[in-house]
Amino acid sequence: MATWFLKSRSVLQCVKTRAGLHQIICNRSLKGASLHSKALQLEDDLDYSENEAWYFPGGAVPFTSKINFIADSSEERIHCYRVLDNSGHHMLSNTSKLISKELAVQLYSSMVTLQMMDTVFNEVQRQGRTSFYMTSHGEEAINIASAAALSNEDIILPQYREHGVLLWRGFSLQEFANQLFANKADKGKGRQMPMHYGSNKHNYITVSSPLGTQIPQAVGVAYSLKMEKKDACVVTYFGDGTTSEGDFHAGLNFAAVLEVPVIFFCRNNGWAISTPVTEQFRSDGIAVKGRAYGIPSIRVDGNDALAIYDAMQEARKIAIKEQKPILIEALTYRVGHHSTSDDSTKYRAREEIEQWKADRNPISRYRNWIEGNGWWNEEQESTLRGSVRKQLMNAIGVAEKAERPALTDLFADVYHDMPTNLQEQERSLTETIRKHPQDFPSGFAVASQI
Repeated sequence: MATWFLKSRSVLQCVKTRAGLHQIICNRSLKGASLHSKALQLEDDLDYSENEAWYFPGGAVPFTSKINFIADSSEERIHCYRVLDNSGHHMLSNTSKLISKELAVQLYSSMVTLQMMDTVFNEVQRQGRTSFYMTSHGEEAINIASAAALSNEDIILPQYREHGVLLWRGFSLQEFANQLFANKADKGKGRQMPMHYGSNKHNYITVSSPLGTQIPQAVGVAYSLKMEKKDACVVTYFGDGTTSEGDFHAGLNFAAVLEVPVIFFCRNNGWAISTPVTEQFRSDGIAVKGRAYGIPSIRVDGNDALAIYDAMQEARKIAIKEQKPILIEALTYRVGHHSTSDDSTKYRAREEIEQWKADRNPISRYRNWIEGNGWWNEEQESTLRGSVRKQLMNAIGVAEKAERPALTDLFADVYHDMPTNLQEQERSLTETIRKHPQDFPSGFAVASQI
C-alpha cells in the first residue's frame, strides 16, 4: 500500500477494519437481509468519525455518512465577462483599464479589414475562381482582440476560422490571396486546401482539417516552452463541436498534469456545422469543463472586443507567470455559413441570424464605442473601406495571374534524397500527363524549371 495513502494511525486502523469487513462480506454466501443487517452492524461497530480523511493524491478526502451525488449542474449558470453592453456603452461596474486611442483604432481597422476580406474572398469563390472559403463573420472581435493581447513570440495553433489572428500579426492580403489561389508564391506551394494558412515567420502553425488534433499538439509545444524557460505561451483555438472530440479531453488533462503555459480558446458560436450546442453537450457550456481537469476557466462575451482583449491579456499573464493552462470560452454566433459548401438556412432560422447581425454585431458595437470617445468618424470609415477594397482587388489580380507550382513539386520537400518508390511515382505521373494532357488542369508546369 502506497505511503501517501496512510498518514495517521487512526486512518490506518480505519482501513484495516474496513478491509476486514470487506473480507467477511466477500467470503460469505449471500443470505438476503441477514447479511445486509450484519454488514450494517459491523459498520456501526467501527466507531465511525466524519472527521477522518484519506490522504489521496491532490489532498485530503473527507468522509460522510450520507449519500450525496454531485449535482449534474449548478442552479446558477457561469457568468459571462463583458466590458461593453450591446450598444457599445462601457459598463459602469467594469473596472477594466481602457486601451489607448492608437490601439483602439488599430483593433477596429483590423476587424473591418477582416470583415471585408471575408466578404470579397467569399464572392471570389462563388464566382468559381477559387475552390473553397470560410468566413469569420460575427467572430471578428474574437480573432483580432485575442491576437492583440498576445506577444508575437506566443505560438498559435489554430483551427480554421482564426485567419484574423494571422492578419493581426502581419500576414498580408497578398499572402492570403496567394494561398487561396494556390499559386507559386504560396508558402505552402499550393498543397493545402484554401484557408489552411501557416506562417513560420508569424509563429502560426499550419491549419489541419481534422478537428481537435491541434489541442494535444499545443500542449506539447507549451511543454517545450516550459523546458526552455521562454517568456511566452501557446494559444490553441477551436469551436464548440471540437469539445466532443477525444483530443480535447486528452489535451486538457495533459496540460493540467504537466502544468504548461497553454491557453485553450473555445469559440462557442452555437453551431458545429449543422449541430446546435443543445445536441452537443448537456453541461453549462465549455468553461465548466475546465474545472473537471483542474484548469482555471472563464466565460467571455465573444462579441465584445474589449472583454476579449482583457481576458486574453490576463490569461497570458497567468499562463506564463504561474506556468499553468487556462480555458477561455467565448460566447458568440457564427453569422455566416459554415463554409461555401454549406447553406445554414437549411437548419436554422433566418430570423435568428438576422437578430444576431442587428443586435450583437461586434464591429458596429465597437465602432459605437470608439466614436463615442471621439476617435473615429464617417470620413475615416469611408477612407478605410475604400483603401482595403483597393488592396484586395489588387491582391486577387496578382494572385490569379501568378504562375502555378509544377505538378512534380508534389514529390519534393519530404525526403532529402527521394526514395525509389517516389521516383517511380513521379516518372509515372509525368508520363501520364504527357500522354493525356486533356485530363489535367491547364496552366501548370509538369516539372520545375531549374
